Amino acid sequence: MKRSRTSNAWLREHVNDPYVQRAKAEGYRSRASFKLMEIDDRDHLIRSGEVVVDLGATPGGWSQVAAKRMQGKGRVIALDLLEIDPLRGVDFIQGDFRDDNVLQQLEKMLAGQKVGLVLSDMAPNMSGILLSDQARVMHLAELGLEFSRNWLKPEGAFLVKVFQGYGFEDFVREMRQVFNVVSSRKPDASRDRSAEVYLLGKGLKA
Repeated sequence: MKRSRTSNAWLREHVNDPYVQRAKAEGYRSRASFKLMEIDDRDHLIRSGEVVVDLGATPGGWSQVAAKRMQGKGRVIALDLLEIDPLRGVDFIQGDFRDDNVLQQLEKMLAGQKVGLVLSDMAPNMSGILLSDQARVMHLAELGLEFSRNWLKPEGAFLVKVFQGYGFEDFVREMRQVFNVVSSRKPDASRDRSAEVYLLGKGLKA
């Protein structure tokens, strides 16, 4: 099948993207690694000895950064519907986070141990129907928030990707009901035209 002009333009942009080139040169799984590194440099989220849960982990860029920065002290548990190539220092669960059985696998792996950081870069397969896609994005974010409410340490943090649009403000209000501090982050590695933004909640409310 012949590529469309849109797909050819995307391919050219992707190949020429400086973060894609840096990821290849520095051995990172994806350009998304630089998003987390920039946020962590600012907010100091990844702490040695903690448990980090990475939801929507494939291809592993965020888990890779977390494991590297913890230097073998702590645990990284990654979860995704799609398979991930093995990463040193990362335990992986393949499955759909919306499935109760998959959530139970994750909880069993935690074995009662509380989490220092929950990362959620989850995104559904996009249909192109804006309102429907946005609703599914926000649903995944809400599932990540509920997991964080139940499993984070009191001083823990939750970093989640969302898209500005329908339901965004409501979700920010939900975050503020759960966390003492809620901030937004738009790292340089996020493409300017993208509506994605990262919300960061720190410190569970009593």
